[in-house]
Amino acid sequence: MYRKKDLILSGIAAISRRWWHDKNGSIAIMFGLTFSIMLMFVAGAVDISRWMAARTESKAAVDSAVLAGARSLQVENENIGGAIAAAQRYYKENTKNLQVVDDSITFQTSRNNMAMEASGQSFVTTPFLSLIGIPKMALFTETEAIAEAVVATGGKGEGGVEIAMMLDITGSMRGDKLSDLKDAAKDLLDIVLLQENGKTRVSLVPFSEAINIEKNWAAEVVSNGPQWVKIGGTKYFLDPQCATERTGDDALTDAAPNGQNKLGKFYSKDGECMPKSASVIPLSYDKSALKSAIEQYEASGNTAGHLGTAWAWYMLSPNWAQRVPPASRAGEYDEPGLRKIAILMTDGEYNTQYADGFPVSANSAPNGSSTEQARTLCTNMKAKGITVYTVGFKLDRGGDSEQTMQMCASDASMAFSADNGDALKQAFRDIALQISTLYLIR
Repeated sequence: MYRKKDLILSGIAAISRRWWHDKNGSIAIMFGLTFSIMLMFVAGAVDISRWMAARTESKAAVDSAVLAGARSLQVENENIGGAIAAAQRYYKENTKNLQVVDDSITFQTSRNNMAMEASGQSFVTTPFLSLIGIPKMALFTETEAIAEAVVATGGKGEGGVEIAMMLDITGSMRGDKLSDLKDAAKDLLDIVLLQENGKTRVSLVPFSEAINIEKNWAAEVVSNGPQWVKIGGTKYFLDPQCATERTGDDALTDAAPNGQNKLGKFYSKDGECMPKSASVIPLSYDKSALKSAIEQYEASGNTAGHLGTAWAWYMLSPNWAQRVPPASRAGEYDEPGLRKIAILMTDGEYNTQYADGFPVSANSAPNGSSTEQARTLCTNMKAKGITVYTVGFKLDRGGDSEQTMQMCASDASMAFSADNGDALKQAFRDIALQISTLYLIR
């Protein structure tokens, strides 16, 4: 064994001596070979650098494309083909200057059309590495799902969203204004309610001079009174399904109504609540039912904006859990990940406040004017962690109502002003997109 080892070492030594004493350029040949190998490494590094840059840019383009497609799903959630086309256009635009080959990146929806996914592969050519049999390098593997963007209104899926929409359907909203509001509100529903039984629920709070409540729970929240009263020779009749403001310590709070602090009653000559065409709908994920209710709205009556504001809060309040159906109960204020959002929309000055079931002047109202009450209610609900968006529709510049909208909003960026129907629709869409979130999961 040792003799074999000695022979090998002797052979190496002999070769080394011949190499050292070679006068025919062996060192030059070896240097040339070494230099060629080093040059190949350097050239290969250039190809690797190009590959890394191309992968980074391609990955960014894919991520942007799936986000664009997912955003399209939000805005036009019934147009799956349009969302895929949007992702493809975005990808092509952002990769047009990349020198890639055999690009098979495709886009498709996933997660019950709640997400946009990209998969496939593309390559970058490697002219230097091709000398050793590597003509191209894959940026993504054949089976790799290289990106997925998920639409979520519940804060990356860890919580939920509760939205209460106060919608002005007073007499001044007749005609095109009401049509524009219906379109805007339904558009918002399309964006935030992408999936039934999801984590987002919406409540509708239509108002004019009072609040109309469904019969099955009105008795639990509205004060009772005589079926009719006569004032100055005129009879006024009670509508037991119609609510006005309550008085006392709980007047401007979200305390649950009970025997002592129920909401104010409502009398009128015909005994019918205004608005006649619409009642409050507690939190629901049933988009079809919500849209159908909006479509039935008719404009009538004066403007008791404080009542709409109060009821938007009530529908988001866990204190009212026992006053609404189980599926419509709001979560706790401190529930992890849960967002509570009120959207307050009006087109005019708040001009109606009540005392003992009848409209009275601001000076005669126990709680003050409708405007004063609305502002206090906004302050109190924001103190509970509710985010408030406001939309003023054709309001007088600098008027009390515009100032109320600005004061009620959680910050200046959440106070929207619309001078026409298109602007109203855009305001609701902007709010919906702010509420909704997109995120990449890979």
